[in-house]
Amino acid sequence: MSGNDNPYAASYGNQMTATASYGGAPAPAAATPAAGSAAGLIKETTTANFASDVIDASRQQPVLVDFWAPWCGPCKQLTPVIEKVVTEAQGRVRLVKMNIDDHPSIAGQLGIQSIPAVIAFVGGRPVDGFMGAVPESQIREFIDKIAGPMVDDQQAEIDAALAEAKTSFDQGDLQNAAGLYGAVLQADPDNATALAGLAQCMIAAGDPQQARDVLTDLSEELAKDAGIIAVLKKLDQIEEARKLGDPDALEQLLATNPDDHGARIKLAKIRNVEGDRDTAADHLLKVMKRDRTFEDDGARRELLQFFDVWGPMDPATLSARRKLSSILFS
Repeated sequence: MSGNDNPYAASYGNQMTATASYGGAPAPAAATPAAGSAAGLIKETTTANFASDVIDASRQQPVLVDFWAPWCGPCKQLTPVIEKVVTEAQGRVRLVKMNIDDHPSIAGQLGIQSIPAVIAFVGGRPVDGFMGAVPESQIREFIDKIAGPMVDDQQAEIDAALAEAKTSFDQGDLQNAAGLYGAVLQADPDNATALAGLAQCMIAAGDPQQARDVLTDLSEELAKDAGIIAVLKKLDQIEEARKLGDPDALEQLLATNPDDHGARIKLAKIRNVEGDRDTAADHLLKVMKRDRTFEDDGARRELLQFFDVWGPMDPATLSARRKLSSILFS
């Protein structure tokens, strides 16, 4: 609600400065939460308790005050809706209800002329409000405006754990990374990032078979995840490299015959799974420079497969792409 639309905006400052207006005697202890309220988030208040239930409480968290009366039909419509939304807000706001038949003075000071009327208090002062039995969606928007949007605490924890796991993996702490990925999977068994990360830990630990086992029987959605596809391609590359022979023997072949492109591509695949990405890329780029037609431009196609596994922002990918461009467009 903007200041122009808010019927209470013009008079907030003067009306809320006289604390004596909210009960002449000191406020007693907070009233017992209304029956059925969620952890005390919803309660009835009185003129005497208004200062503690609303003014003081709003300095800790936003408080919505619902002014109502038993004879008010729209009030009866609003009550279950606003109580539902406040409960689902999980403590972002509290709801305090005030029966204006029994306690008319506060509503009078606020200039309320029709009910239901809901006013939000923040930091001890009224800041916004609405009138009428508005739809549930509008109440949610109002609470988001007053208290900020709902934060998914579990998702925030998962995101933090995934970030920490990646950092641990990059630093070579496979045990901590795997533990964090496993913890995420306990909370969210279909988390694709955690599944791919756990498989990567197993690969780095020298157990590609266990990594493949982790990625079996995937749902259709998970099987389409780019991160999981990249790990599966990496596992295929590892299996293929195991069948390509002794890298030292391939090095010797190339020493005597640098144009043995087949041997060079095999060596590139082996160096790739060993983690020497720059060397692997350089071997393929060398084949491209000497013979683009070899195996129908097989060196370039293999390099693109490497990029898929390494990721677009990996330093080896960025470096090799620059060299690839210079070859293609020279």
